[in-house]
Amino acid sequence: MQNIFNFLPSLEGEEMIYTQELIKDMTDSQAQQFAMAYSARRKDPTTILLVALIGFIGFAGIHRFLLNQIGMGILYFFTAGCALLELSLTWLIIKDFLLSIIQKSHSKLH
Repeated sequence: MQNIFNFLPSLEGEEMIYTQELIKDMTDSQAQQFAMAYSARRKDPTTILLVALIGFIGFAGIHRFLLNQIGMGILYFFTAGCALLELSLTWLIIKDFLLSIIQKSHSKLH
């Protein structure tokens, strides 16, 4: 049984446990091939988190494009736009509602 840390030293926590379970029945050469393929496709979680946070002020869903999840990236992009529209409309409705309450209370006082 190989130790995944020998092949992928950058893994931590649950990811290390999961990959260790994957390679437990592999030979050394199979585990090494797996580690090369896994590290080539693996994205740095910190980078993905930062890009996702940037999506709040810029292009929503860009982190999904980095993960090669094109469909989800497009979905994030369009739903974030819809969420912004809904937020704007809600703000306008609440503003008008509060303005009418203020006017009613003002007219009752005078």
